[in-house]
Amino acid sequence: MKRYMLAVLAYLVPTFALGFVWHLVLFESYYDALGIYRRDIIIPFGFLSMLIQAAIFAWVYERVFAVTDGPLLSRAVRYGLGGAVLSWSFTTLAVAAKNVMASVPSYLLIETAFTIVQWALVAPLTVASSSLLAGRGERRISAVG
Repeated sequence: MKRYMLAVLAYLVPTFALGFVWHLVLFESYYDALGIYRRDIIIPFGFLSMLIQAAIFAWVYERVFAVTDGPLLSRAVRYGLGGAVLSWSFTTLAVAAKNVMASVPSYLLIETAFTIVQWALVAPLTVASSSLLAGRGERRISAVG
């Protein structure tokens, strides 16, 4: 359960922090020019959305990626690519398909960049936290047995 919760946090913390800074500070004027977001952003809704995503991505990581053999870097790359493509499909493509905005290509560019940075942070953190706890558990077992 600890490993799962760390995987949730490994997604939630960097995604929320990056999302807040990226969308509301660094590129605020870029998004304003796109005319896509409401003036009174409802941050708790965004946080809840990220929490749901974190729970699902952590579950997928535990069931699909944590059980595979191979170097940690390889696991992080595979998880990062899979997560980024899936995220990109519902946070970028779907939004561009249905929302009114000043420039779809500009939106695709900025959100694709966000997704790349997000998963470059999330994937290694998830793999590191998972393998750290797995390593501790293995040491305890081998010390006893």
